Amino acid sequence: QADKYYIGSTENLKERIKHHEGGYTPSTKSLGFESLLLSQEYKTLKDARWVESKLKSLKRRDYIEKILQAGYIRLTPP
Repeated sequence: QADKYYIGSTENLKERIKHHEGGYTPSTKSLGFESLLLSQEYKTLKDARWVESKLKSLKRRDYIEKILQAGYIRLTPP
């Protein structure tokens, strides 16, 4: 399962990483936390959640890997 990516949004990145590292997040507890691969800020949490939803709905590993290579998510919230 080390070949899976976790996509999420938060208002406090440092605190969220602590939760993942400590195994307190149910969705990633069984996967383990290795490292943060990309973070991107948005004006509002609503915008971030919209982008998160779009990325999760794609379910395409190749698209996620292109985003990681580019270092930027090109989706723009409405």
